[in-house]
Amino acid sequence: MTIDDLSAVVIEEAIGIHRQIGPGLFESVYEAVLFGRLEARGLQVERQVPVGVNLDGIFYDAAFRIDLLVGGRLIVEVKAVDQLSKAHAKQLLTYLRLMKQPVGLVLNFSGATMKEGIRRLVNDYKAE
Repeated sequence: MTIDDLSAVVIEEAIGIHRQIGPGLFESVYEAVLFGRLEARGLQVERQVPVGVNLDGIFYDAAFRIDLLVGGRLIVEVKAVDQLSKAHAKQLLTYLRLMKQPVGLVLNFSGATMKEGIRRLVNDYKAE
């Protein structure tokens, strides 16, 4: 499955979840439900993946955690905020660079529609 296929499945499931339960819940709820839905579709999904960082020769274990890692290469950051900010995109871009991954999604479940809460970011992405 290509990274574009993985992204499409994640977005499809996020839209379905938003239609079913709507906005207003904690991020952890949306993350758990999305995790379950993606696993049910047969995708490899990891939740709250700890990632270490090596800076100046010092390794910092579990410096941050990725909400979801889909197919070993698509980083998904789940949000439940009034409005996405530039900081959310910067956070995901940093994760993509540090993990040397090509594509990530920020999904904000707090909007009136899911479509307004989807941001796809790329890091030196090369189509498969």
